[in-house]
Amino acid sequence: MDAIVVGAGPNGLAAAIALARAGRRVTVHEGAAEVGGGCRSEELTLPGFVHDTCSTVHALAAMSPFLRALPLAGHGLELVHPDAPLAHPLDDGTAVMLERSVERTARGLGPDADAYRRLFEPLVRDAEPLVRQILGPLRPPRHPLILGRFGLDAIRCASGLARSRFTGERARGLLAGCCAHSVLSLRAPVSAAFGMVLALAAHHAGWPVARGGSQRLADALAAHLRALGGEIETGRPVASLDELPRAGATLLDVTPRQLLALAGDRLPAGYRRRLARYRYGPGVFKLDWALRGPIPWAAPEVARAGTVHLGGSLEEIEASEEAAARGEHADRPYVLLVQPTLFDASRAPEGMHTAWAYCHVPHGSTRDMTTTIEAQVERFAPGFTGLIAGRHAMDCAEVERRNPNYVGGDINGGVQDLRQLFARPVARPVPYATPEPGLFLCSSSTPPGGGVHGMCGYWAARAALR
Repeated sequence: MDAIVVGAGPNGLAAAIALARAGRRVTVHEGAAEVGGGCRSEELTLPGFVHDTCSTVHALAAMSPFLRALPLAGHGLELVHPDAPLAHPLDDGTAVMLERSVERTARGLGPDADAYRRLFEPLVRDAEPLVRQILGPLRPPRHPLILGRFGLDAIRCASGLARSRFTGERARGLLAGCCAHSVLSLRAPVSAAFGMVLALAAHHAGWPVARGGSQRLADALAAHLRALGGEIETGRPVASLDELPRAGATLLDVTPRQLLALAGDRLPAGYRRRLARYRYGPGVFKLDWALRGPIPWAAPEVARAGTVHLGGSLEEIEASEEAAARGEHADRPYVLLVQPTLFDASRAPEGMHTAWAYCHVPHGSTRDMTTTIEAQVERFAPGFTGLIAGRHAMDCAEVERRNPNYVGGDINGGVQDLRQLFARPVARPVPYATPEPGLFLCSSSTPPGGGVHGMCGYWAARAALR
């Protein structure tokens, strides 16, 4: 066997595909009954309602240089684009809309229209080379001026960027909600980068969903791998590398905690100590709903968006994310909500809908945030709770049980702050390689980090091929 991949999440499948495309014989071992990792779908609430267990909106997949190059449409994947990528409702009954067009977005920001254009028009113009640089490991830039212009703002804290660039509540709130995807305090360096990248993705490639559920994306990757001659064994958990047959390369779609358990004494003591110091961040509490109708937003335009950020002002979102970073629960948390059936009716019975939402909570939290999250939705959509036909809740423990890579509910595979953004899991010239010859890490605990983009797997496969 040329190569073995452990874990059939998007990164594990991407690694296997990259190896198979290079002519290597590859077998993937997946502990769960289905492929997908954080890209799975199930009937969590009621029969006929399809819910994504984690990821639904595939902004980074639509922008990924590797995934975009694969013939996934031929294996059943159809990406559906909402009318608008994002809505950010406010307490005055209006909403800020992040549109595919920079110009249309800017027109909704009042006094900050020109400032928004100045920030994002250059990024969108240079999106292709910029995306190829940032969705990878730290390496000499091919376009240093483009990367430098992005980096001057991206390295900043989100709060500082929002307050220095914008004067109005609408633009500041919009940027804060995007930056909060970082799961960092908005006062932390590089928290601005995440919001900038996601807004860039909205303008450049959109924030689509997979028709029929995110499982379709994972299934398309698996089908393409099999078409290349690769093999996948599901229901095949691996507790130790000693259980695996001999192979030229072994790639693990796991986090440092599982790497330590799998590799044991094969790794040098110093490397094991550095892995043990790897930091995991806040978790999520997630709710999935089966609904009797669409969410009754006070601002009707919110129904045009697939994703909705609930948190109002920069100050409120800032307080929410600061609380989670300190190990506390916010009374009015920033809530990220997705309403896919407005654009993909196949996920629910006729006339019915699904939606999900999560908020950030302290690492490993077991507090039930159901009432708190639903109050935030009701705040911007009066009458919402009366539409709930069924709900399913996941605290941090359940999130980790469903995907062991989400340690303590951390869906990013570890904190993505300045220290661990590129030096993940540890600082090494080739972060995917371990000191054990032929053993590589290909999970979101390597650059470029969390998200469904497959680039961690792609770059790990490149390292293995070298």
